[in-house]
Amino acid sequence: MAIPAVLASPLLVPGLFTFVIIALWASNRLPEYLTALMFFAGAMMLHLAPPERVFAGFGSSAFWLVLSGFVIGTAIRSVGLADRVARMLAVPLAGSWPRMLVGVVALTYALAFVMPSNMGRIALLMPIVMALAERSGLAEGSKGRIALALAVGFGTFQLSTSILPANVPNMVMAGAAESGYGLHFSYLSYLALHAPILGALKGAVLVLCLLLLFPLPQPLEHCAKSGNRFSPQQCGKTKSWTSVPASGLTHAGPIDVKDAPAPWSAAEKRLAGILLVTLALWVTDSLHGISPAWVGLAAACLCLLPRIGFLTGDQFAAGVNVRTCLYIAGILGLAAVVSSSGLGNAVGQALLRVLPLSPDHPAGNFASLLALVSALNFVVTANGVPALFTPLAQSLADGTGWPVATVLMVQVLGYATPLLPYQASPIVVAMGMGKVPAGDGLRLCLTLAVVSFALLGPLDYLWFHLLGWL
Repeated sequence: MAIPAVLASPLLVPGLFTFVIIALWASNRLPEYLTALMFFAGAMMLHLAPPERVFAGFGSSAFWLVLSGFVIGTAIRSVGLADRVARMLAVPLAGSWPRMLVGVVALTYALAFVMPSNMGRIALLMPIVMALAERSGLAEGSKGRIALALAVGFGTFQLSTSILPANVPNMVMAGAAESGYGLHFSYLSYLALHAPILGALKGAVLVLCLLLLFPLPQPLEHCAKSGNRFSPQQCGKTKSWTSVPASGLTHAGPIDVKDAPAPWSAAEKRLAGILLVTLALWVTDSLHGISPAWVGLAAACLCLLPRIGFLTGDQFAAGVNVRTCLYIAGILGLAAVVSSSGLGNAVGQALLRVLPLSPDHPAGNFASLLALVSALNFVVTANGVPALFTPLAQSLADGTGWPVATVLMVQVLGYATPLLPYQASPIVVAMGMGKVPAGDGLRLCLTLAVVSFALLGPLDYLWFHLLGWL
């Protein structure tokens, strides 16, 4: 009896194995680090790919940039530099409600340039912003307080996708592109392509959505002076606020933004110097040829050195999220296995028969790729989208007639715009820390997604054309 062709296919085992791993990550039935370890064990036992492909994630620049980002973020918090900078920037924001929202969103974007970890930035900013809300008379449960917490979560994740080293999906995409196609994206070229639309304009859209969905019935200045006369649903006033740890993130508690800042310590000055040099080397990577990952790793080493550095071994162990690092290595390894086994090419060819891709219809190609990324986002969430999409890039490039690099860059708008909060874990963490009701987070997520795809999508397409990427 003849064996059915599908059962005799050499892609059957890699396909089933990949499906199981992706399903485990998408469903969260097991911790993400355990699924990653199961991937390593299963791929080697089934001989799906050589060890250098299975463990490619550990050799990827993305893995080391994520790890160094945890170290740098821990150092920034431990020496008090993060609290100082946030306090300095937060005090001028308490004048009006629109100014406060604009300032908080701008603060989330500015910190992304110097602090690579999404989770670290949320852990830093949420207590600061909640203290600012307290000072302005915005009670727990009020619209204003919910809006500020959402501004931290959505601004931290979505805007940082326009900065190459500042976001986990970016690093997964860059690592998979490096291992699969030998492509290296420079800091400045990536920033020039994405910052105007996905950074500046999307930040403005986020502020407008927050103002529309969470209007204050009373002026902010009146809330701060009104005592307890208004309910939390209006502006309200509460006596105290305590930060709620989420996903292992902790903070010393709310910071009184009215306190006069203490003089700069020697450690703060030293760390500020390291950060300035690190940022300068990141921006000029196209000149000196050193990857942002190795610059970040060197900065992390300086932060850990005795006398020169700022962290002890215990602080390193507490600050570096090994679970996330293993997860990143796992999804990068999965992308390498999908590519080397031929599974990525087979899926790509199948998609070419379904998606309306044609070199003669670039606008339709752009929309189709965004739709594909959005569909993948439902299954594997933002961190996993680049690992699944990137191995398909060559086949998709053949269908569109575009370079592989262009296809890879188009996906950024897709994974930067989740349709549901669960698709971006930093947003979920921020909602937990800010005690945001699920319905409010869902309303903002859907509203922002609709506006982003309807307005920013066409603008992004035109910007790609203007810069010569299409």
